[in-house]
Amino acid sequence: MVEVKPIIVEGHQVVSISVQLPKTNLLIVTTDRGYIMCGALDVALLNEKLSDRNIIAGRSLGVRTIEQLLEAPLESVTKTAEDLGIKAGMTGKDAILKMV
Repeated sequence: MVEVKPIIVEGHQVVSISVQLPKTNLLIVTTDRGYIMCGALDVALLNEKLSDRNIIAGRSLGVRTIEQLLEAPLESVTKTAEDLGIKAGMTGKDAILKMV
C-alpha cells in the first residue's frame, strides 16, 4: 500500500509518503526543496555520484512511522543539506523546517 498525504509541521504544509513493502516500510517527508527519509536513502550515492544535482536530503535509521521520522535524529545528510545548516544529529522535524 502507498499513502501520500499532506501533513502540517509547525504551520508548514509538507507531504508524507509511506510505502508498505514486505518486511519494511519506506518513509519520506518532502518539501519543495528537499526531503528526509528512512534508512533506505543512500546519502553516499547522492553525495558522490549525483553531487551535480545538489540534493537536499537527510536519513534517519530505525524509524517505522512518519511521526518517528520527524522526531528521530538524522544519521546522515547530504553536503547540500549541510550547506543549508542541516546537520547529522538534528531531528527530522528541524531539518524539514530548514527546507521550507
